[in-house]
Formats: sequence, C-alpha cells, structure tokens
Amino acid sequence: MSGIQWQYIFNPELALESLPYVLKGMGYTLGIALTSMVNGTLLGFVLAMLQLAKLKPLRWLARLYISFMRGTPTLVILFLLYFGFPFIGIQFTAVTAAIIGFSMSSAAYSAEIIRSSLNSVNHGQWEAAYALGLKWSFIMRKVIVPQALRIAIPPMSNVLLDLIKGSSLAAMITVPEMFQNAKIVGGREFDYMTMYILVALIYWAVCSVFAAFQTRIEKKLSMYVE
Repeated sequence: MSGIQWQYIFNPELALESLPYVLKGMGYTLGIALTSMVNGTLLGFVLAMLQLAKLKPLRWLARLYISFMRGTPTLVILFLLYFGFPFIGIQFTAVTAAIIGFSMSSAAYSAEIIRSSLNSVNHGQWEAAYALGLKWSFIMRKVIVPQALRIAIPPMSNVLLDLIKGSSLAAMITVPEMFQNAKIVGGREFDYMTMYILVALIYWAVCSVFAAFQTRIEKKLSMYVE
C-alpha cells in the first residue's frame, strides 16, 4: 500500500473540466438504453406469449431464442452485428447495431419476467373472467396484465438499470456515449483513473434517479392491493 501514489487516483480539476464533454454522451447512453428497453419489452412479451402457446414448436422456438441470448455475452452480439454482418452484405451504423443488440439481449430476460408474472396471477382470475363470457384478448388487457404489471415492475426496472450500465459496451463499437468520451479524455490526459471514477459516479447518479422512480411507481401501485 505504501507504493500507491494516492495523489494520482482522482484529479478534481480534470473531472470538473471534463464533465461537460463526458455528459455529451448522455444522450446516446439514455437513448440506447430506453429504446432498447421498449423494444426488448415488446419482443419479450411476444416471446412470453409463445412460451404459453399450445403449439410445442412455438414454445421450443421461444425457449431456444431465450436460452441463446441469455447464454451469449452482449458484447459478442454487438460485435457480430457491427463487425460481422458487413461480411454478408448487411451494414449497420454503430448506434443501430447497439440498439438492436441490446434489444435482442434484454428481450430474453424480459420474456422470462413477463412469463413468470403472468403465471403468478391466480388461475381463478381466468376462470372467473371466462365464466363472464369475456374474450381472451379482453381478459389479458383488462384483467391479467394489470395484475402482472405490479409484479413485473421491480425485475423489469432491474433490466432497465442493467441496460443503462451495459450501454457502456457500445463504446467498443465506437458509439460516442459517456464511457467512450471518458476513455478519450483519459487517453489524452494520461489519467484514466480520474475519468473512470468520474463516469462511474455519473452512472451511479443516473441509476439512482431511475431506482427512485421505480420505488415511487411501486408505492403507487401498492395502493390498489388489499
């Protein structure tokens, strides 16, 4: 420990001077994360429905996709989309590749969350709704999904936080998000420690805001629970 040069761990002046430049990547960070969250949730809902389908081939197809995406690093998916696909004549911009990659990856996790949330709704709710002569689509929209939503909020919020943090991987395919900007400054000033600590604090602050928002939603939804 005596050999550590503590004065070089964090430079407040460099951090303050570089903060505006690093924050220029905030739009990319949040844009990629939020867009991927929406896309992933929609695709995840489709995958969850396929897993609940009566046809085995549809269930197998959904499970195969989920298994592959959950078992493959997101960085590998990003590299395949951005560096691999051009070899077969398909070219994506860095931002497009990032959104597609994160959407595909998050969809696998969202699908499992949505499926388990739907299954957690008491089966008696289905029976009561069918007894009233309601259609399946109406039952899903007005009876099952609203109840499952309250259950899904906490784990789905974790998916969003993972996307916000995981968006830093987009720097590996040249997306100018916050981590990429921090790397640029760190290389220019020969002070990666300061820049990495700075960007870590920014990610922490952003995730804390979304976590607080999640807590607020949970409290609001809990008002309707006996």
